[in-house]
Amino acid sequence: MMINQYDLDKDIVFLAKSEIRLKILSELQKKPNSIKELVTNTKITYSSISSNLTKLEEHNHITKKKNKFYLNPLSKIYYENLMEFKLSIDLIENLNDLWDKHNIDQLSLDSIQNITALEKSKLVETTPLDIYKTHNTIKDNMVKTKNVKAIFPYLHPEYPQLLENILRNEGNVELIIPKNMFRGIIFEINEKIRKSAARKGRLKVYTTQNDLKLYLALCDKTMSLGLFKNDESFDQNRILISSSKESLKWANDLFTNVKEKM
Repeated sequence: MMINQYDLDKDIVFLAKSEIRLKILSELQKKPNSIKELVTNTKITYSSISSNLTKLEEHNHITKKKNKFYLNPLSKIYYENLMEFKLSIDLIENLNDLWDKHNIDQLSLDSIQNITALEKSKLVETTPLDIYKTHNTIKDNMVKTKNVKAIFPYLHPEYPQLLENILRNEGNVELIIPKNMFRGIIFEINEKIRKSAARKGRLKVYTTQNDLKLYLALCDKTMSLGLFKNDESFDQNRILISSSKESLKWANDLFTNVKEKM
């Protein structure tokens, strides 16, 4: 059966505009329920549950078998997408200081669509008493990692030594940097260590003539993301940090996307 966009939109609006219907769907998503069970689980009155169940049946979102209500397969997809959308909105609002007035042009479409992978992220911000908080957080993560994939849009004097230490310990470094930063980073790494790592494929560097509009570092257990402000300056006052498996995959996918577009 073909579903046109108009009917789809009507269904989504029908479900989304009622908190009661969403709570019913939430319970039926877990398992079939009777009216009595729904009343107990949701703490909503019997009359409200009953009237909304009737509406859900009329819109073909649920099916009644004996005394239990079942969520129909397509409605499960609707509900999951609604919850994903709600989570995305909550995440954007909670991290408004990161997204607002910042350049997100180099975030791929996939990374934006999968933004909920950053659900467990933490926004680290500098304070008047700790103006180096963001850099020290980045540094601490790089000191502890054996491997790193990074997009460095700017040159920090500590980066060469941090990368050298990773290579010295037989780790792997993969970088995306502006071409004019190559000598300032790579040639500052001990020559013997640098050449040995490059020969063994443990040091890979991709350079670009184009401006890089984001900072990204993917370490063994953490990822960090920084953005440029709309005035083209890098925002050194805030950075997003996460250690969840979902966020590490998100960062790796974004790194790959930027590399493929070079």
